[in-house]
Amino acid sequence: MHRADADAKRAACLVVEEITRRYGPRTVLDRVSLEVAAGERVALTGPSGSGKTTLLNCIGGVDRPDSGNVLLGKCSLGDLDGAGLARVRREQIGTIFQFFHLLPTLTAAENIELPLLLLRMGHSERERRVAAILGRIGLSDRAGALPGRLSGGEQQRVAIARALVHRPSLVLADEPTGNLDSVSGANVLALLRELTDEAGLALVLVTHSEEAAAICHRHIHLRDGRIVDTTPPA
Repeated sequence: MHRADADAKRAACLVVEEITRRYGPRTVLDRVSLEVAAGERVALTGPSGSGKTTLLNCIGGVDRPDSGNVLLGKCSLGDLDGAGLARVRREQIGTIFQFFHLLPTLTAAENIELPLLLLRMGHSERERRVAAILGRIGLSDRAGALPGRLSGGEQQRVAIARALVHRPSLVLADEPTGNLDSVSGANVLALLRELTDEAGLALVLVTHSEEAAAICHRHIHLRDGRIVDTTPPA
């Protein structure tokens, strides 16, 4: 590897190196490589079954590739055991799901606070961060509401806040507007774009939505487990 290439890899927030993932005889990912810089938003697009969610799971350490590796900053996920991967997910990754995955018995504020509790952050700092991000997503007045009392758009805003409150370096989003109407979806996308810009976070977003892909700097299109097209950075 040339020195310039090595320097670029160190500067990248995320480097995916030739990962392959098989389920039985089926190859779901076939030697996929990509890089994402800090502050860059990348959309993973492609038809159902093209490998988008499997790639997101490998990036997030939820699934292990059969070959290849994922580097998050200077951390090689392939070198970590289960406990190490869990620690990286807690500290460095935020995840946003299509169906929100909020705990129904916890309030909006308590759901947002969960990542900070897992990091054993002090009470006063937890309160400060939760209050600040509730204000930023426009839900200070809904802090004590249970998820069942929130609209879909409000639930996804809480989910975004939960994904960002611990200040990760990488955010992974799997169809974050797939369960929302067009107006709520547009509002969520605008918020996601603003918050990742403000914090300089890398975002990898799986989507079928043109509107969601439009907030990203670059689009990577997969088909049959391979990258078949990449738009240049904006």
